[in-house]
Amino acid sequence: MKIGLLAGDGDLPKAVITAARQDGYDIFVAHLGKVIDMDVEGANFSLGEFGKITKAFKKTNVTHVCFAGNVARPDFKKLRPDFKTLTKLPGAIKAAKDGDDALLKYVVQTFEDDGFAVIAPQDLCSSLLMPDGALGAHSLTKGHRDDAEKAMKTAMAIGELDIGQGAIICRGLVLAVEAQEGTDAMLRRVADLPLDIRGSSDSRAGVLAKMLKPCQEERVDLPTIGPETIKLAAEAGLAGIIVESGNAFVLDKEAVVSAADAAKMFVVGLPPSEA
Repeated sequence: MKIGLLAGDGDLPKAVITAARQDGYDIFVAHLGKVIDMDVEGANFSLGEFGKITKAFKKTNVTHVCFAGNVARPDFKKLRPDFKTLTKLPGAIKAAKDGDDALLKYVVQTFEDDGFAVIAPQDLCSSLLMPDGALGAHSLTKGHRDDAEKAMKTAMAIGELDIGQGAIICRGLVLAVEAQEGTDAMLRRVADLPLDIRGSSDSRAGVLAKMLKPCQEERVDLPTIGPETIKLAAEAGLAGIIVESGNAFVLDKEAVVSAADAAKMFVVGLPPSEA
């Protein structure tokens, strides 16, 4: 088995490469974002070069394709497609109108139709998945339970509509839901809100929940948190973060725990039955 990694931005592609190598897999990286400096076989591609990507995968004997990292939604008007992409473009545009998840499912299907098996990042680096319970010194307290539950329900509701994966609730008030801007930008918006409706470093309040979208293509785009998430959540005055255990990545767990403990925030994974 040889893995073709479609790598976007962020730290997840590096983790997948490391895990694949440790397990003895050969890997070819199609860099769609910033080039990953890990002395790995690969090449740079644009989003409009589906034909070139599949040709490179087949030439290097790739059998399985994995998606990891952040890739911005394409501007179809500015896309410069190669011939193969051009044949897929009408379907992609149609899928995109139904939301990001529909577009991702379409992209996954195109690779499967081309003879590749699609493997999930979590199948290669399961150690990055959020475990049950709290990371670090702080747990979800009774005082923040209502906000946590409402944040999870809100995140699931917007996920059902394929809007986003995250929601922030503070003292019962919906402060923000995640859309195209992403989690980091959402947290920055909350940090700019008046202190009378959000928490602060002296009096933390509010919970961020990141949840897998209902009926989401689970092999692509699992909810992810990392040290930057903790930093921005702390700056927004939040009390903590909730994700679904086994269905979210935690990047650089040691740094996450250190940052959360320093900010006196909880980071908790709840099993699907409780989420």
